[in-house]
Amino acid sequence: MRKILLYITILTTGLIFIARLFYLQIVDTSLAIRSQDNAIKVVYDYPQRGYIYDRNGELMVSNQPSYDVMVIPRNLKPFDTTEFCGILNLSREELEKKLDKARIYSPMLPSVVIPQLTKSEYAILQEKMRKYEGFYIQKRSLRDYQVDHSANVLGYIAEVNQKIINENPYYISGDLIGRAGVESQYEELLRGVKGVKHIQKDRFNRDIGPYKDGIYDTLPEKGKDITITVDNALQDYGTKLMKNKRGGIVALDPQSGEILALISAPTYDPAKLVGRSRSRNYWELYTDSIAKPLYDRGLLAEYPPGSPFKTLNALIGLQEGVVDVKDSFSCNHGYAYGRGRKLGCHAHKSPLSMIPGIAQSCNAYFANVYRRIIEKYPTPQDGMDAWNEHLKSFGLGQFMGNDLSTGRPGKIPDSDYYNRIYDYPTYKWYASATLSNAIGQGEVLMTPIQLANMAATIGNKGWYYTPHILKEINGQPIKEEKFTKKNYTTIQAEYFEPVIAGMHEVYKSGTAATLRIPGVEIAGKTGTAENFARIDGKRMQLTDHSIFVAFAPVDNPKIAIAVFVENGYWGSRYAGRMASLMIEKYLKGTITRTDMEKWILEHSLEDEYAKPLSGEPFRINQ
Repeated sequence: MRKILLYITILTTGLIFIARLFYLQIVDTSLAIRSQDNAIKVVYDYPQRGYIYDRNGELMVSNQPSYDVMVIPRNLKPFDTTEFCGILNLSREELEKKLDKARIYSPMLPSVVIPQLTKSEYAILQEKMRKYEGFYIQKRSLRDYQVDHSANVLGYIAEVNQKIINENPYYISGDLIGRAGVESQYEELLRGVKGVKHIQKDRFNRDIGPYKDGIYDTLPEKGKDITITVDNALQDYGTKLMKNKRGGIVALDPQSGEILALISAPTYDPAKLVGRSRSRNYWELYTDSIAKPLYDRGLLAEYPPGSPFKTLNALIGLQEGVVDVKDSFSCNHGYAYGRGRKLGCHAHKSPLSMIPGIAQSCNAYFANVYRRIIEKYPTPQDGMDAWNEHLKSFGLGQFMGNDLSTGRPGKIPDSDYYNRIYDYPTYKWYASATLSNAIGQGEVLMTPIQLANMAATIGNKGWYYTPHILKEINGQPIKEEKFTKKNYTTIQAEYFEPVIAGMHEVYKSGTAATLRIPGVEIAGKTGTAENFARIDGKRMQLTDHSIFVAFAPVDNPKIAIAVFVENGYWGSRYAGRMASLMIEKYLKGTITRTDMEKWILEHSLEDEYAKPLSGEPFRINQ
């Protein structure tokens, strides 16, 4: 028995040793890789980044060659730093700082020393690279922008930081990644896949050819080309109209939810963020806290929507059965309520029913409608929550789920909000306390893209597609359900008819009657929003914002648009003109209202924006 036990012990021990040796030599190659580190150099072959086209197939972004100077710190040998720095126009201190950073990252892995050499620098350095052991030149591509606009849409690419490297093993030091816009949102489609080459080195650290005949090497895979929904010509035209103004323009195709134009002003030429001057230019843009050119006002700016919001209150009033199309309300230059309080209004005929109420933008009419909505319910809290639910069905008060890289939800208040504000139940509040919501002021905030989607939804009589910017990948249309599924509002389709008629009347006899486009029937709504700012600790009223929403043609909308111009006085002065011109440009491809175009191109609001800085008096309620 002891003999058998001894044999079993010896046999078991032998099997364990054999298994371990098999694992170390065949399965686990980490030790072999470690031993090969000194003899193998890994070089990455970077793919071409995917191209970006507009909806009509016009090329917006392509690539251009670039050359980076790389270093593997462990392989460095003494070299002529004066000559090296002279070729690259670099100080010795800057070079030492970059080499120290590379050593900290990894002494064995490559790091970028000088990114994006010019062709002349590359030509000079290439001839002398043999003198600088441990350095080598790596070719890659940079973006080549074919347009000088749409920086907020396209975004830019920049070198990865350590946080990205730690979170995503695909990236190594020196890699480029999409930042902002389409470049960021669709990074994984556009970047492609890096190829890898393993180079065998001899004992003198010289390259002697592919390791194991290249069996571990891989070829790069080019990034996918994408087509975005933006119309390049419309985007370019809108950018020109917004010159010397601040604000946003968003245009949608109501039939698909595709974003036709997404303009933020002021903006910058996307080519500024390419090449070795990228960091300096980015810092200048980033530190401009006045104009904020990096701030996408079309997606991020939350403004009071002003009078265009009245159309939603009209729809809710009809759905809730508290008002009829024929119901009329008097207006004596406004709506009086509470103790000596009045919601002012401009001069117009009185009394007015719904359609002329929309056309003339009567504040008193919509104050009455709003109160009826809230006061229909047993408590103002119940009324406010019912009102809130209707508005949410239009995609308001929430991020709509689009495929853009940034955005804000706006604000639609509910009963909880007002209970906190008024310290309920210590102090009770009623519909009159929230009356500014009737005219799109008060606590209501919307982004320009939400305003455009609102216009599209009205034009569609109660439904919308989620706005999106990706149209095709390598020529194949996207089929993502969230962009192809209709979202329905809580308002029945029949109630949209009178509201659309009122918006059409805005152009025929109302506040936009001077903005008509020959041959195009447009439904629109002007808006003027009060504009307050805190200056030196005091709340000051600045010149009002100019707002306009529209869709056209009325019977079968092909475009819905929202224009918001900061400090633009009133709705039809700036925003209305721009919206009409953009609609004509998209539908007809040409401009017949050259009088409006000339006026917009020649007028600037820079003086208005300078007033808070100069101490000049502000225009109030103009």
